[in-house]
Parts: sequence; structure tokens; C-alpha cells
Amino acid sequence: MATLSSEELITIKEKTIMPPLNTSHPSPATFSLMGIPGLEHLHVWIGIPFCSMYVVAVVGNVTILAVVRAEQSLHEPMFLFLCMLSVTDLVLSTSTLPRMLCLFWLGAHDIAFDACLTQMFFIHSFTTMESGFFLTMAIDRYVAICHPLRHTTILTNTRITIMGIIVVIRGVAFFSPHPILLKQLPYCRTRIIAHTYCEFMAVLKLACVDTGATSRYSLSVASIIGSCDVILTAVSYVFILQSVFRLPSREAGFKALGTCGSHVCVILVFYSTTGFSIFTHRFGKNIPAHIHIFIANMYLLVPPFLNPIVYGVKTKKIQEHVVKALSIKVA
Repeated sequence: MATLSSEELITIKEKTIMPPLNTSHPSPATFSLMGIPGLEHLHVWIGIPFCSMYVVAVVGNVTILAVVRAEQSLHEPMFLFLCMLSVTDLVLSTSTLPRMLCLFWLGAHDIAFDACLTQMFFIHSFTTMESGFFLTMAIDRYVAICHPLRHTTILTNTRITIMGIIVVIRGVAFFSPHPILLKQLPYCRTRIIAHTYCEFMAVLKLACVDTGATSRYSLSVASIIGSCDVILTAVSYVFILQSVFRLPSREAGFKALGTCGSHVCVILVFYSTTGFSIFTHRFGKNIPAHIHIFIANMYLLVPPFLNPIVYGVKTKKIQEHVVKALSIKVA
């Protein structure tokens, strides 16, 4: 039996369950999320690990926020940046996972046009913020390891706040135009989105006008921001490694390498999956749709799942305060 392409699957689905779209209206009332093309029969099973990762992400990040808020001794640059990252992870995962699980388990395909654009804004702007906070945390580690005596004087609360505000403004400013641009486009082809969430390029393909300029704008912004963050983060860790190798104590060097190594692994997972998703739109025309969409889900799921483990559970101070809080409740 021949395997159908994602485009053929969309056509068949549209003919069987979808009414024809009225071309006199520029914007549809709703879109229909297809899920993972070709893997619809596995949606129920795919939802199980996705849900598990979401639960861990929520519990882990909420725990970090609660512990840092309750313990005055943790109001240090590293933990303040970690809180910013945790808030970003909570918003990013919550804006996608509950709706995705409704699709997988309840067959809730339809999503309102405005809700779709709202979800898209949160996904793209907070993904950019995630990248920015990875960079700020790399800068914090650089200052802490390379200039330990000046750490708190360089990264004061005021400067930390300014850095956080810049990251947030950057994410909002560069990706606010996305839903506005899509709102102006006419949609007369189909209203089926071949994705598990409202991803910008997936929605853009449904427009019945030339969207080349809009597509280039989106890919250029994502590529430039991502490249700058990757380069600056890499430079920070190069300087960190140079300082680590100069440490007189081998034990201290191994400890610093272990900490930085786990951080780098999380960052690599985030940027590799994000980069794959971005460049697939531009160059990966022959990559199967289900692989592209599955990996596109990973950069929304894996970092929020791993960050509390890598930055929280493996951080001794947070471990101690969590154990202390649990033992008090048990007693």
C-alpha cells in the first residue's frame, strides 16, 4: 500500500470532515489542527510521555519558584535568572501542552482563529525569551567563575532586572508583528493546519496570496536572534572553560565542568531542535512532515522538562532547601 504525503492526507481529511471554506471571508472563524500527519493512530500513546513531561515541568518549575521566593539566601543572580527561566518554561509549556493533549486524547481539532494567533504569539515570543535567559545565565556563570570576587557587584539586582526586561521586550517586540501580519491575510485554500499547535509557518502556508516577504521576515528574525544568542553563549562558556582549566584544585575543576556540562547539554538540545525546525522551513523540503513536527514539539517540551532537573535538582542549595521544607512538613 502506498504511503500518502502530508498534503494528500490534508486533502483527504478536508473532503471527509471539513466543509468548504467561504472565500468571501478573509479570515476563517476557526482552524483545525491536524496533529502529527501520518501518526494520527498513535496520538493517544504519544500523549502519554508528553503529559508526563508536562507534569514534571510544572511541578519542577513551580518548586523552584516557591523555594527561591521563600529563602532569602537564594536571592542571588543565578537563582533570580533561574526564576525568570522557570516562569518562561511554565508559560511556554502551558500555552501548548494542554491544547495538544486535548487534540491527542479528545480529538479536539478545532481552534478559534484569534486563539490560534494568541497561542502563536506566546510560543514564538517565549521561545525567544527562553533563548535570551539561557544567554543571561551563561553570562552569570562566566562572571561567577571568571570574576568570583566581583560577582555580586557586577550583577546587581538593578542590572539583573534590566537584563530580564531587555529579554522580555526583545521577545515581544520581534514577534508581535507575526499574529498581526497573519490577521491581515486572506485564507481561501483550507483551514487545516498540519501541525500540533499554531506554528507561524504552518498557518502562513494556508494564505491564498504570495507570502514570500512575510516568510523571509520571520525566518530572518528567528535566525539572527538565535545565531547571536548561540554565539554569545558559546563565547561565555569558552571563557568559563579556560578559567576552569586554570583552577589549582582538580576537584573544583571537575565540579565546575560537571555543572557547566549539564548546562551545555540542555542548551544544545534547545538550540539544535529549534535550529532544525527553523531551517527545515527553508531547506528541508524532503524531510517527512511527521519528523519535522515531532522535533518542533521537542523544543517546546524538553527544555521546560529538563531545566528544573539540571538547574534545580543538581543545584546543592536548592536541594538542601527542598529537603528541609519536606522534612518540616513530614514532622
